[in-house]
Amino acid sequence: MKKIILIVILIILVIIGCLIYQRKTESEVGNEMELQNTNYDTTPREFNFETRTVTLNSGYEMPLNGIGTYSLTGETCYNSITSALNSGVRLIDTAYMYNNEEEVGRAIRDSGIPREEIFVITKIYPSQFDNSEEAIEMALDKLDIGYIDMMLLHHPGTNDVNAYKAMEEYAKQGKIHSIGLSNWYIEELEEFLPQVETTPALVQNEIHPYYQELDVVPYIQSKGIVVQGWYPFGGRGHTSELLNDKTIVEIANAHNVTSAQVILRWNLQRGVLVIPGSSNPEHIKENTDIYDFELTDEEMQKIEELNRDEKHDWY
Repeated sequence: MKKIILIVILIILVIIGCLIYQRKTESEVGNEMELQNTNYDTTPREFNFETRTVTLNSGYEMPLNGIGTYSLTGETCYNSITSALNSGVRLIDTAYMYNNEEEVGRAIRDSGIPREEIFVITKIYPSQFDNSEEAIEMALDKLDIGYIDMMLLHHPGTNDVNAYKAMEEYAKQGKIHSIGLSNWYIEELEEFLPQVETTPALVQNEIHPYYQELDVVPYIQSKGIVVQGWYPFGGRGHTSELLNDKTIVEIANAHNVTSAQVILRWNLQRGVLVIPGSSNPEHIKENTDIYDFELTDEEMQKIEELNRDEKHDWY
């Protein structure tokens, strides 16, 4: 009888030990997952308006304003980038899907400007995620500028985590300096971030006065990630309405600037980088002259009140 009791006690002790070990293991795994995304400085990034740059969580400096190249192709793209560089622009945003990486790279090489003074963003598309290494090599070859300053996943898609991990490997090799995401919002980020090692340096989303992402922008910034806005003027079919908005026009007149400049400055003052696109040299120059005036708190509030949560693209 004593032997039976001892055996029962031993069995109970073994079961208890197994349960304790399992809980400890689960805790360690949970801690490891948490640590994966706490190895980085989560302090909100501060914009330096004197140098017109921000230091990313990757340690690299990035210009606050630049030029977007969506819809710019061929010689139009080449000439636009050349004009932008001549106007002092040092941030250029491109993508595989824009079909202009070669023109962007050629304009940079022909500019005579030291490579390290120019910051280039490109993106790989979900259709490339299954062969992400090939996609990254293609971008490097097409741009032909030595390295890529920032590479983004263009938007969520199948195998996006694996594609991001491929970018992480290229970042470790120095072929890409910083990595990030485009068209990721709170729900997508909460699911994605625990699965990767490197916190994105930047998230690029549609942002304009009619679609301000009042919850998304602070959420991203709280994680030490820089926010960049595309479609700052509302996008095709909406630009005229936005630039002629009564509130924005009144603020522009008060500062003797244009509506476009007010919108770009409003973005910068709320901590959002800007990449307006244009092929017009005068507009390109206008879009860079946004550092000689400052919007008041009242003016910032007036623009915030224009928000409609009105998204103009499907991303």
